[in-house]
Amino acid sequence: MPNASDVLVERLLAWDVDTIFGLPGDGINGVFEALRKQQDKIRFIHVRHEEAAAFMACAYAKFTGRLGVCISTSGPGGIHLLNGLYDAKMDHAPVLAITGLQHSDLIGTFTQQDVALDKLFIDVAVYNERVMNGAHMEAVADLAIRSSLTQRGVSHITIPVDVQTQEMKKGRSPRNPVHHTSAVPAYEAHLPARIDLEHAADILNRGKKIAILAGQGALHATDELEEIAETLGAPIVKALLGKAAVPDDSPYTTGGIGLLGTEPSQDAIEGCDTLFMIGTSFPYVEFLPEPGSVKCIQIDIDPQRISLRHPADVALIGDTRTCLRALAPLLEPHDKSFLEKAQKGKAEWEKLMQERGTREDKPMKPQVVGWELGKRIPSNAIVTSDSGTITTWWARYVPALRGQKHSCSGNLATMACGLPYAIAAAVAYPERPVYCIIGDGGLSMLLGELITVAAYKLNVKVIVIKNNTLGQIKWEQMVFLGNPEYACDLYPADFVTIARGCGIDGVRIEDPTECGRQLDALGRPGPMLVEAVVDQFTPPMPAKVNASQAAKFAEALIKGEPNRSRIALTSLHDSVRELV
Repeated sequence: MPNASDVLVERLLAWDVDTIFGLPGDGINGVFEALRKQQDKIRFIHVRHEEAAAFMACAYAKFTGRLGVCISTSGPGGIHLLNGLYDAKMDHAPVLAITGLQHSDLIGTFTQQDVALDKLFIDVAVYNERVMNGAHMEAVADLAIRSSLTQRGVSHITIPVDVQTQEMKKGRSPRNPVHHTSAVPAYEAHLPARIDLEHAADILNRGKKIAILAGQGALHATDELEEIAETLGAPIVKALLGKAAVPDDSPYTTGGIGLLGTEPSQDAIEGCDTLFMIGTSFPYVEFLPEPGSVKCIQIDIDPQRISLRHPADVALIGDTRTCLRALAPLLEPHDKSFLEKAQKGKAEWEKLMQERGTREDKPMKPQVVGWELGKRIPSNAIVTSDSGTITTWWARYVPALRGQKHSCSGNLATMACGLPYAIAAAVAYPERPVYCIIGDGGLSMLLGELITVAAYKLNVKVIVIKNNTLGQIKWEQMVFLGNPEYACDLYPADFVTIARGCGIDGVRIEDPTECGRQLDALGRPGPMLVEAVVDQFTPPMPAKVNASQAAKFAEALIKGEPNRSRIALTSLHDSVRELV
């Protein structure tokens, strides 16, 4: 008779789960024995930190569209999962977390590692349950997986140690017959009502200057986005998670928006009379039109996300591709003047990016690394980014090509995600190269996962842009608060030596004139780390600097910014010149 852990693994297999990320431990050993017995059908990826396992499950779900699964022991192991699980929650990635609990007759008695993980996970999970006995497992596992997939969120199952090895007949009630649940998926049609489509089309047909804002929900609708943009004469502005929704060389896109965005994108948003939000609930309302100043159409698969950032005049609830295909025949061809203006702005912006990306002064500018790297990443690559100033260089200088996948921690914007994301991508797509663009701060947090890359011989290229400081925090302290920087500098670790100690080849780049040639080494198969040493006084400024930011920056210098002389010297030739 199978026990509870056997049943859990059988349900995972029934739902086509083939990969689990995590760490073993005495609080989850019953489940690990079940995994051992099925190791020819379901692979276990052994990580060095449970937080990384949760990040990997999140990224696996993002890149594949399938369920991501992570597992940890009781107490501290489960606690470690939380940051990665919140990343999945906030970016709507379907993830199942499996954790252990102490023996059921010791829970709540202050025994070792006695942490009520089901209570701890209440906020992060859409489904969260403690398995009570062997007979309880089948229904709980099916419901947890179904909840994650249909609600695009985190589910959590926690299992006491003794329950993990209980037979499935143990404690079975008459209302719980064996196999009364199934792994049959259930999907909605996701097609809006005809009247809503007609109303949306009427507003769009009346619009003269339409801007499309596309996000993560539009990643699978590239062709449909470009078709709609052509018909409406509308530039496509991309939220960060929507970076790969249309390639950056598309004539219809102006690139990103927000602090990491482009000037033509901001101009398009500021100049539009109709905003068409597609698969996004872009959180930075300060970059959107004033409420009531424009008409707004919004497409989202989740009704709860409608009008979160801007009041929608019409909401189309459904899958982005399905909605756009239904809407397209109702739209009338528009004049292209608004799009053409945006295209001219994009051309000017690209000249500016090239100017900043080809500088030869030392210390090397981070833009140079982004510019040279962007020319060398192949079209079949998967690209991950960490959080911080690094996100700016990735967003602006590394173009998304047709066929590529790009992602990062969008709404949580947590550091440390970049390397685990890359590992998950390489596990999911072993035939594709994976590029991890990360800062020294983010890499330091989960540095041990370099060992995971080496252990599985993953084709991951780690490009660490090293400036020996928490750059994003440094500039936020100055530009947003008007304070001198404090507690931001990092000890200058030698990441090349660390990588080699893990069994990964490493290269250091310091000379901007040699940057491109040295980056050519990334074309070799197998894992590799590039440490690019750059100027820490190059600010990741927004595309348009407002008066408040200029005033705060000046205030920080006056208050006694310790590096004000070096910052001022650097800024004469860089983007801080926009402040004066």
